Amino acid sequence: MASPSTYRLSCSIPGHEMDVRGLAAAVFPEGGFVSVSRDRSARVWAPNLSETRGYTEMHCMNGHTNFVSCVCIIAPNETYPRGLIATGGNDNIICVFSLDRPDPMFTLTGHKNTVCTLSAGKFGTLLSGSWDTTAKVWLSDKCMMTLQGHTAAVWAVVILPEQGLMLTGSADKTVKLWKAGRCERTYSGHEDCVRGLAVVSDVEFLSCSNDASIRRWMVTGECVQVYYSHTNYIYSLSVFPNGQDFVSTGEDRTVRIWKNGECAQTIRLPTQSVWCCCVLPNGDIAVGASDGIIRVFTEKDERVASAQDLQAFEDELSKATIDPKTGDLGDIKPEELPGREHLDEPGNRDGQTRLIKEGNNVEAYQWSMSEGRWMKIGDVVGGSSKDSSKRVMYEGKEYDFVFTIDVNEGGPSMKLPYNVADDPWLAAHNFLQKNDLNPMFLDQVANFIIENTKGHTLGPAPASAVDPFTGAGRYIPGSGSTGTTPAGVADPFTGRNAYSSAALQKSVTNIYFPKMDGVFFEQANPTQIFAKLRELNGSAPEDHRLNDTVLSNLEKLLLSISDCKSPDQPTADQISILWRTSHWPEDIVFPVLDILRLAVRHPEVNAQLCGGTEGASLCNLLLGLMSPQGRPANQMLALRTFCNCFSGSHGRSLLLSQREAVLSRAADLRSVCNKNIHVALATLVLNYAGILHGRPSEIEAKAQCLSVASSALEVVQDKEAVFRLLVALGTTVAGDSTAKDLARSLGVNSQITKYAGVSDPAKVGECCRLVMDELQ
Repeated sequence: MASPSTYRLSCSIPGHEMDVRGLAAAVFPEGGFVSVSRDRSARVWAPNLSETRGYTEMHCMNGHTNFVSCVCIIAPNETYPRGLIATGGNDNIICVFSLDRPDPMFTLTGHKNTVCTLSAGKFGTLLSGSWDTTAKVWLSDKCMMTLQGHTAAVWAVVILPEQGLMLTGSADKTVKLWKAGRCERTYSGHEDCVRGLAVVSDVEFLSCSNDASIRRWMVTGECVQVYYSHTNYIYSLSVFPNGQDFVSTGEDRTVRIWKNGECAQTIRLPTQSVWCCCVLPNGDIAVGASDGIIRVFTEKDERVASAQDLQAFEDELSKATIDPKTGDLGDIKPEELPGREHLDEPGNRDGQTRLIKEGNNVEAYQWSMSEGRWMKIGDVVGGSSKDSSKRVMYEGKEYDFVFTIDVNEGGPSMKLPYNVADDPWLAAHNFLQKNDLNPMFLDQVANFIIENTKGHTLGPAPASAVDPFTGAGRYIPGSGSTGTTPAGVADPFTGRNAYSSAALQKSVTNIYFPKMDGVFFEQANPTQIFAKLRELNGSAPEDHRLNDTVLSNLEKLLLSISDCKSPDQPTADQISILWRTSHWPEDIVFPVLDILRLAVRHPEVNAQLCGGTEGASLCNLLLGLMSPQGRPANQMLALRTFCNCFSGSHGRSLLLSQREAVLSRAADLRSVCNKNIHVALATLVLNYAGILHGRPSEIEAKAQCLSVASSALEVVQDKEAVFRLLVALGTTVAGDSTAKDLARSLGVNSQITKYAGVSDPAKVGECCRLVMDELQ
């Protein structure tokens, strides 16, 4: 008979089709809760009135276009006496729902990447955290302030009871305290990403981390206790009504209940990732996991599941398979394990595990202090955790390989199983379909499987002088027009052969990054540009129409800047005319922007338009043209102009000073379905990465580069744009250990894995693998 203080299963709710990522106790219905899932839905669960246990779905909400990551309840007010439900997702938005309708009342936009955590405070305030490294404070449908200071994703946020105090936890391993929008204190101690926060009282809070520890902090800064028991990442925390005891969940398949500072009970689940938990008003615990099932546990006898359901849960747990490669059970040597007689000895603490050898199998058991017996928690497959040559059990089947491909979140929730005898394209198709990924990645995933199951190694760089950014051969004095060079290690950015000894040529040569010289848009047809300008001038409004003298000046300027051998220099009058004409109406300005794009490469124009107050005016003009509602041609040319500004010292200084605004606006254009815009966006990020290389103090700027590149890679499909973003990532992290840690915490490695097998063009796969090597 279980003791009254032991939590046991109350019910299992198979309400979602994919991982349950967030839970929150509801204000209405009384005793209910809300769940959100990777299946893009949010659901409200009400207690069954006719029974003492179980829940019924009373409301389903949809509004996100990608996985839903988090949820919180906004307290009731006079307008909404039942409160509101806020959800955040991988589509970068927050949806706010009422219980009266399935679609959002309104959405909150402003984050540049996944919204992964939410917390509601007094007076309708809402605090959100995102992978874009910021937290935002919202009131109704307006963003009131942005909290900037973390250098990596903000995984956890919470609003303290004292008005104006907020906490954020980040992948940069710190927790920060904010008051009135300013960072008042930073708490350091965790050795890996901070994943969860929970309020204990006005003056205390808890944090949990990927370092498998939980810390108890005083708001004043002292860490008063560290709790150890989990063996893997800890994802969530929830505090019991007494304000002292709490519950935690994590990647070690467990729910752990902490009382009086000790782990009082360990509940193991038949699924790998236990993503979230919440303590309900009646003291029960709701838990969400990677198998899509919500489980509720209770210590009240009247709410405990039936004997049949309890046995079914135990049977399901006993049939689970445990991969020793996770390290949760330590190194396993089957030949040294005892037999079943080892279970005759009682355990000495709740949750203690023992492994026994049963025939040719290894079985895992856990001691239940309340039940006074060993309970089987699964079969261990694959032998020693140090032996990676064994076959791996996944979803009840054995495979030669099980790749972790969690591109978006850095967590181990997307698995790609494969046997060497399988068709790689069929395996790729099944993986994409199961995880609701774009079918366009079929070839990339298939090639990734092929490359990583053949033990593929990189060969020497192609023996050619092809420029990987333009696809064309660079002009080399004395060479023909084919753009090729003798065999050797080719510099992909200049086409020239790099010196390489025979020994060096045997190893992989990184010819891609760090790339510190800028990439510019230099190709142009002056005749066509001017013909279009003259044509549009004829239909321009009267007050914008140019006379023949002005047109002639613009033509001379265009010819002088297009030909690097031209003896003519741009005059102050010509530059002034160009600047005035760049303010033409948006529907006819694009040929002028093309001239501006070419002109800023010239030192005189760069100095005059990018220096002083003129520089700020140029930025404002281009940022306005890059509005998401703007014309694609103008957006592209504005991006290209910014890229070419890097060619001069005044332009570089201007763009560094305006970096946050320029990259933020540029990142907004990643959703525009236009490959030329994507290539220009990628080039802009690359040029920023180049100028920031070698500046370890510019970590916030590098964080923005990583964030923009990472978010762009989620949607960009053009291989040239992908290549430039990969070079930007490589340039950002090369030689900078802090930037590498930041990229790792953002999950960059798992995100770009899909490009490792790309062979057309080969530079994409090669560069990707080199970036991944940097991040090992």
